[in-house]
Amino acid sequence: MQETPKLTDRQQQILDLVRSAIERTGAPPTRAEIANELGFRSANAAEEHLQALARKGVIELVGGTSRGIRLKSDTLRALNLSRNKQFSLPLPGMAQLSLPLVGRVAAGSPILAQEHVDQTFMVEASMFPRRPDYLLKVRGMSMRDAGIMDGDLLAVQKAKDAKNGQIVVARLGDEVTVKRFKRGRNGIELIPENPDFETIHVPPDTVDFELEGLAVGLIRNNMLM
Repeated sequence: MQETPKLTDRQQQILDLVRSAIERTGAPPTRAEIANELGFRSANAAEEHLQALARKGVIELVGGTSRGIRLKSDTLRALNLSRNKQFSLPLPGMAQLSLPLVGRVAAGSPILAQEHVDQTFMVEASMFPRRPDYLLKVRGMSMRDAGIMDGDLLAVQKAKDAKNGQIVVARLGDEVTVKRFKRGRNGIELIPENPDFETIHVPPDTVDFELEGLAVGLIRNNMLM
């Protein structure tokens, strides 16, 4: 088992903040959000600590996006097994999840219908703060600034409701899309994390809209090979 990286108190605070944000919303915080939460004078201070965490191999920084922070699976495993928390899995035999990888989804049929499952992967449960039900291959760059890139595998927990700010998988008509969720007086907004894409407005009386799940983690395709 990989040893838990030795972190300063401040680095541990930032790591906990990143992990909490991913668990709560499905995406890591921005540098500005970290600075605001921890009382730094500027986002540059947050960036310096993130760079230190990256050098210690705890996180991976993805360039070109304000939320490009990824927790490495080895670090998550070490942290989970070193803490007495409800999501810890101390027995190696219990640490494996069998997750279907969902491909293109036909209109009007369940997202986990057998014909939509391209293959099944065995992955470690400790990679995720909450237990996912399936993996969805991300198509396109509409969530780029949340660190979610084309070809990534989004870990999804089935859900029929969401809180504002969470990243969701939603079905609208013939399309299944990944967006940030916001509910207001005039219906639901599915908000991209890329200024090149427009927000999708879903009026209250829309009949062909359904929430499919919540993002609970993100992994790269090559991590499963």
